[in-house]
Amino acid sequence: MRLCDTRAILAPRKAQNYSTHSSTVQQHPLFEHHAIAVDPKQTLLRIDKFLMDRLPNTTRNRIQLAIEERFVLVNQQPTRASYKVRPYDIIKVVLPTPPRLDEVIPEPIPLVIVYEDDALLVVNKPAGMVVHPAHNNWTGTLVNALVYHFAQLPTQPNNEGRPGLVHRLDKDTSGLLVIAKTEASMTSLAKQFYDHTIERTYYALVWGEPAEATSTIDIPVGRSPKDRRVMTTAPYASVSKRAVTHYQTIKRLRYVSLLRCNLETGRTHQIRAHMKYLGHPIFNDATYGGDQLLRGERFSKYKAFVANCFKLMPRQALHARSLGFVHPTTQQSIYFEVPLPSDFQQVLEKWEQYVQWT
Repeated sequence: MRLCDTRAILAPRKAQNYSTHSSTVQQHPLFEHHAIAVDPKQTLLRIDKFLMDRLPNTTRNRIQLAIEERFVLVNQQPTRASYKVRPYDIIKVVLPTPPRLDEVIPEPIPLVIVYEDDALLVVNKPAGMVVHPAHNNWTGTLVNALVYHFAQLPTQPNNEGRPGLVHRLDKDTSGLLVIAKTEASMTSLAKQFYDHTIERTYYALVWGEPAEATSTIDIPVGRSPKDRRVMTTAPYASVSKRAVTHYQTIKRLRYVSLLRCNLETGRTHQIRAHMKYLGHPIFNDATYGGDQLLRGERFSKYKAFVANCFKLMPRQALHARSLGFVHPTTQQSIYFEVPLPSDFQQVLEKWEQYVQWT
């Protein structure tokens, strides 16, 4: 089955506004409260940085927003993010309490639906959208949109707070995701992913030209013991799992290459970690070193060209292009494909033009 017509549902969500009236906020159960007496030996330090070190699981952006909304008081007075904390200051902070992991706030976020029936739907996720709520991303996710548009989506055991999900994509990876709408379809799709029978094809723009045009990377992937946000290919026996990526070079563009990658397994960051292991990180992948100039001349004109490409596509050049599986109800094989998004296509065309005219 090829790509159907896509459609956007409803309008983007509106930003939530919080009251700035302190007495109202202090009585509200959805807010957490902090009172800090600054140490007499405290050196001068911006208050946003100061609070980052003292409030658990709080981002600098969340603190700065609280300051703007006058939820941070120093010696009973509202302050600014640039204020430098002094010895003996008394700081009071009121912050909206993050939801629990199993709580999902329905939000009318538009979805681009490629296919839908009673059992499942296939969506084309844009780059920049987080798939499910988690620390630092409680709202604005794909799951927030799903629970708004679809009632009673099933949830896998031990996966509370992620209704409908049987797989996921990284925040800055665009492309296709299948969502289960019934318990039966979730069981069927989950088994297909477990058995590695799902057909998944990704397009990746990587630095350099791999020595082998077509090859298989069969290297275990696991979380780095130094940084759990990063996956490593070092074979740590206790944390790594087998990961297999088949790739084929589609275009060689001198300093970068367009690859077609097929996943046999589906580990977190699998393609990104495997491409780094291969010595060809994905273009503009900041986590795995692809956001640096890794191939080509050091002339200012070329540097400016690469910087412009980074600006056009401020994320890793990775797109989940196609998805194929057996339909849980009909037992027929179905297949979906979506084109490269505009940012990816523009950068690819720029590299093609650069190679042609230089």
